[in-house]
Amino acid sequence: MKLSIKDLSPAGKRVLMRVDFNVPQDKEGAITDDSRIQGALPSIQHLVDAGAKVILMSHLGRPDGEKNPKDSLKPVADRLGELISVPVKFAGDCIGDEAAAAVVDLNNGEVLLLENVRFYAGETNNDPEFAKQLAANADIFVNDAFGTAHRAHASTAGVTDHVEQSAMGFLIEKELEYLVDKLEVPPRPFVVIMGGAKVSDKIKILERLMEKADAFIIGGAMANTFRLAQGYDMGKSFAERTDEAMEMARGILATAEKNNTPFHLPADTRHTLDFCDDAETECTGIWGEEGTAVPADREGIDIGDVACKDFAEVIASAGTVIWNGPMGVFEKRGFDIGTKAVGKAMAENEKAITIVGGGDSVTAANQFGFGDKMDHMSTGGGASLELLEGKELPGIAALDNK
Repeated sequence: MKLSIKDLSPAGKRVLMRVDFNVPQDKEGAITDDSRIQGALPSIQHLVDAGAKVILMSHLGRPDGEKNPKDSLKPVADRLGELISVPVKFAGDCIGDEAAAAVVDLNNGEVLLLENVRFYAGETNNDPEFAKQLAANADIFVNDAFGTAHRAHASTAGVTDHVEQSAMGFLIEKELEYLVDKLEVPPRPFVVIMGGAKVSDKIKILERLMEKADAFIIGGAMANTFRLAQGYDMGKSFAERTDEAMEMARGILATAEKNNTPFHLPADTRHTLDFCDDAETECTGIWGEEGTAVPADREGIDIGDVACKDFAEVIASAGTVIWNGPMGVFEKRGFDIGTKAVGKAMAENEKAITIVGGGDSVTAANQFGFGDKMDHMSTGGGASLELLEGKELPGIAALDNK
């Protein structure tokens, strides 16, 4: 068990906290979604209330080791100041004299945000000297940036070698609770929903959860690959068409059959001639019936109407549901029916533990108004996937044990 922010005595201490403030912005630099800032507020407020000197660091964008004004965290500091109970100061650098002077001026219970750590190449290289410079202004380190916890960077792992204590924040603690602890002995039936583009991206999760799940639901372009592996004609649908992908898909299907684990592929597929908003769409017949195919000049872009109903029934009976990956190209109007159906079914199952495993699924759940009805919405895309695969995340492994 890792040391928690709750285990610290931070009063009067300089607490350096890694947060994930990599927020989306419009062309003018205005923040369009502050949910990542909101997610860090409980940990920040806890330290403020405890009388710590709170020093925040984050990355933003992809400056690739160069100081680029468009990737400055100054707008984030301004937004954070609107959301928290104390003023937020800003330092124009994350190391060196400017950062050190800003920390010296910090009083107990105040907050300082440092400039973008990825303005230095040493961040992503986990350069020991850069990590030492980051930690020079800190007594304690708290990591609350789950979205970068799968990266062994200077600000997520390297700094832990140069501070008195290293602990996880409330956000990471909650992620571990839902993506690890609650899945150890999940309320049954345990249903895993997988979507997105590629079987190869999710193969390790499917293999690991095959031992634990009671049923799988597969959608998105992943389902196209499985149907191809079964010998069906998928027209112009996006799918992984390599021999390796076909072997991978057949292997998963064989394991599910051997384990007697229901593996629900879409009963039908929604397809289109035109890949655009509000395009005309049709559904195939039921896969397995004679003549069912995606026409050669069309592409599958969502699960079909029968599949929506079938999947909703499986979800309604579940005791635990974890969802990672949309059912179709939900970003386009008319191609979002399956993703909405899955999100709605999860939101309506009030008896189940419902977990949305990061990435596009979180975006979709929020977009369609289901986010606040889920028990947990993961803040990590790649980090969520690696945790579900059973991997140790460097940004968590580096923290102190209790």
